[in-house]
Amino acid sequence: MRTLTRVLAATGTIALTMGCLVVSAGTAQASTCSRSSLPLPDSYCTPGSYNPDVTQSTIHSTICVSGWTGTVRPSTTYTNTLKAQGITDYGYSDTNMSDYEEDHLVPLELGGAPKDPGNLWPEPRYGNPTASSKDGVETKLKNAVCAGTITLNSARSAIRTNWTTALQVTGIG
Repeated sequence: MRTLTRVLAATGTIALTMGCLVVSAGTAQASTCSRSSLPLPDSYCTPGSYNPDVTQSTIHSTICVSGWTGTVRPSTTYTNTLKAQGITDYGYSDTNMSDYEEDHLVPLELGGAPKDPGNLWPEPRYGNPTASSKDGVETKLKNAVCAGTITLNSARSAIRTNWTTALQVTGIG
């Protein structure tokens, strides 16, 4: 249900023309996602997902090309709508949008699904470690994949499972 709510929030309103019924995304009254595993997202709400165009055989024409993530990154209009809904879903008491990064659990740098709500979550910019800490892990993993040090699948699996231990699990950190 949470993913449907986030999809509705991201797309605005859906009109069913046969019955002239308009369905609009509402605001959840209670949190539906747990914050108990922070700095990791709730794995039920944010399981992570992959871009099918990125495989081990396509990395040198996708993620290993400088600037490639810019070609698939969703607009801030799209991600800000998801972020607002995610702040509600996670039950954050701080609702200041600038205190969160709408982050891809499996980053675009490793071929994460760009617009799948199940791969996006409002990651706090405060606490320890923070959203910016994850950015460094993502870059190191991508560099190792592109250098052939580790496989794409091992990098994706490690970051999807626990980004705070991904460098150690893959043996590059």
